[in-house]
Amino acid sequence: MNDTAKPARIVLVDDHPLVRDGLRARLDAVPGLTVAGEAGNADDAIALAASLQPDLVLMDIGMQGMNGIALAGVFRARFPAIRVLMLSMHDNVEYVTQAVRAGASGYVLKDSPATEIVRAIGSVLAGNTYFSAGLGVRMIEASAMATPVERLTPRERDILDALAQGLSSKQIAQRNGLSVRTVETHRLNLKRKLNIEGQAELIKFAVENRRRNG
Repeated sequence: MNDTAKPARIVLVDDHPLVRDGLRARLDAVPGLTVAGEAGNADDAIALAASLQPDLVLMDIGMQGMNGIALAGVFRARFPAIRVLMLSMHDNVEYVTQAVRAGASGYVLKDSPATEIVRAIGSVLAGNTYFSAGLGVRMIEASAMATPVERLTPRERDILDALAQGLSSKQIAQRNGLSVRTVETHRLNLKRKLNIEGQAELIKFAVENRRRNG
């Protein structure tokens, strides 16, 4: 992490106070990171996100009430600029797949070394994805059987849906807290991944895909 830049602000979401205490102690000791807040349930997490606007939310899956996967979907819809990293004891690929589809940018196991959790945070903050060792390989294997749309990242699916709604790159950038250049890069990646040539064909595909999926 860059200790000369403004620290990245993180919100911890886990219904076990001892887990949050341990994570705070680990992360506050890392230059370039600061824990801005903690929540033990979905409602408190949403309220904190609205008031603090953190850079990243590190959340568990298993919580009373709304679970972490459903909460990731809420964040994707309401706070698209906030990155979500799941921290879970479950190494089931189905959980990982559901989390990614909901909007998470990474998935790291709770029994991972502190150095790996920090590495995962750094990767996700940089705009990349991160999966604990072993999970990444299994995700690739599962992806090989997925449709082209299912292989898209949550951000790419958001942009595809925005194109279906007729939004311009500038409008998409403003809605998602991105630069226009970043949106254009995503559009290029969409065409490559979907094997589509022109912009008109991409928009047509986006509209048809939205219609199929309601």
